[in-house]
Amino acid sequence: MKLTDKTAAALTLPAGKLEHFEWCETTPGFGVRLRKTGDEIARRWYIQFRVGKQQRRESLGDVRKVKAEDARTIARNRFAKVELGQDPTADKAAAKAEALKLTRTLGKTVEQYLAAVERDLRPSSYAASVRYLRKHFEPLHSMPIDSIKRADIASRLEDLKAEHGIVAAARARSVLSALFAWSIAMGLAENNPVAGTLIPDKGNEPRERTLSDDELKIIWANLQDDTFGQVVKLLTLTGCRRGEIGDLQWSEIDLQTGVMTLPPERTKNGDGLVLTLPPSAQAILKAIPRNQFRGDFVFGKRGQKGFNAWSYCTLALNARITASGNTLEPWTLHDIRRSVRTGLGRIGIPPHIAERVIGHLPPKLQRTYDRHDYSGDIKSALLRWADHVEAIIEGRTSNVIDIKHAAN
Repeated sequence: MKLTDKTAAALTLPAGKLEHFEWCETTPGFGVRLRKTGDEIARRWYIQFRVGKQQRRESLGDVRKVKAEDARTIARNRFAKVELGQDPTADKAAAKAEALKLTRTLGKTVEQYLAAVERDLRPSSYAASVRYLRKHFEPLHSMPIDSIKRADIASRLEDLKAEHGIVAAARARSVLSALFAWSIAMGLAENNPVAGTLIPDKGNEPRERTLSDDELKIIWANLQDDTFGQVVKLLTLTGCRRGEIGDLQWSEIDLQTGVMTLPPERTKNGDGLVLTLPPSAQAILKAIPRNQFRGDFVFGKRGQKGFNAWSYCTLALNARITASGNTLEPWTLHDIRRSVRTGLGRIGIPPHIAERVIGHLPPKLQRTYDRHDYSGDIKSALLRWADHVEAIIEGRTSNVIDIKHAAN
């Protein structure tokens, strides 16, 4: 029979069958597939054709939604392509894949990547990845991931160098490259356009800069009474890494005893860190009100897990330093940590204690045989360092005596 809207709607399944194809007598290869679904019979237009030795079938839509003549016109177009040596099914799949590429944007891939690596990365590394991918590369989020070119990334890296400095730009580049490597392995991207872009900090020697007492005083004097100011002061008083203080949680602090306990997953060496904070550091923390939007985190803003405006606030601090009539050679927040370690040695703290203050593990053999925690010595070292810092800030002579020199 010739298939029309009326004849197609009247078709029924042969007795005992759950599926049946009814082919049109006037248009070979064009028909209706009937399939039992529950208590109903689904009817869909279908075409059947051969490409080489392979037989193909393709649905053209529900009989109730697609008119017979519209389906027949589509069928004839498909058959014409087959006669010309084309594969309409492959063309359709290619078009679908191309459309999918356009919807697979960098922004969507970022969220997939972050969900995939959250359990594998250290908390600080994951937080950095979130910051770089969601914020630093946000201008590229709307672009299909396979349309992003090397020039797009190179241009963005130049902007990041100007906005956040070469170190932040280099770290952002590394994180984006890791995302593309993962995307290639997952079949979401064909290449890594980060490869071949200039490494922002390439050629920079490992930093050895320490801040002089005068420079520490200038930095401290230009800190504001805000979150960043509190964080930098705590970095100066403890020698901790910025992430250890920036992501500090109230559950890690005992304000009654003044002890700060960082769990292994929050320290670079994976061994944890216990410090009895000097009174000046305790006073900073006690003055910080609990914020319901931060949850257990001491610092940060609504929805943020810890402090993350490092580049912006450091640039603003440097601008205030310049406006105050002072100039500093280029410096980073990590230089403060190096300065604390150097300063501890300068005021006579033994090296093995100074190293433990800043969370450096002693050599493996020493750790094996020396199980003492040196908590009392660490507490004393931080007290002496805090006294020294206070003397610097107040512009007076330090009362801290170098034990080695005093003994001579």
